[in-house]
Amino acid sequence: MQGNNNGNNVNLSGKKVAILVANGFEQVEMTEPRKALKEAGAGTDLVSPEQGKVKGWQHTRWGDEFPVDVPLDQANPDDYDAILLPGGVMNPDHLRMNPKAVEFVRGFINAKKPIAAICHGPWTLVEVQGFLRGRTITSYSSIQTDLKNAGANWVDREVVVDNGLVTSRKPADIPAFNRKMIEEFAEGIHASNKEYAASH
Repeated sequence: MQGNNNGNNVNLSGKKVAILVANGFEQVEMTEPRKALKEAGAGTDLVSPEQGKVKGWQHTRWGDEFPVDVPLDQANPDDYDAILLPGGVMNPDHLRMNPKAVEFVRGFINAKKPIAAICHGPWTLVEVQGFLRGRTITSYSSIQTDLKNAGANWVDREVVVDNGLVTSRKPADIPAFNRKMIEEFAEGIHASNKEYAASH
């Protein structure tokens, strides 16, 4: 099964990815991309404002608990090459109300590092003012108005790549999401974010 999620066999050896989650993240949207990153050779850290463990959500009920690798208070974007934002309704809603979480994400944006967000995950990006303006993006359909209000060009596609920002709509899109995420993470820093960084 090796290489299933990473059909392009891109090597991410030496890369480190932060996976930012709060309680209530959609479990499969963390575990499957994390597995694909690991298969591609990347290291991953689960970063969370929760203490010790963070709890997933499986469709309609609470899922498993996962150990937090790095508490949000101690996490530094400089230590990572890219960031993954899983969805789930509760998870990004908690994160977007947490100033430290928003600042952590802003660190990746300012450094022009690639970002992958699936389902409700892009909701947190709305809080980084100006970042989504003019970008083409997808997400779970229920948050499209918020993304449009932030200036994004929202489309209904399984995966969208816009200058280092990879987005998908739902768990069924995970295989396509994983492929594009790994491609963009391999490319690394994107000069395209220059305009945002220069104006903030």
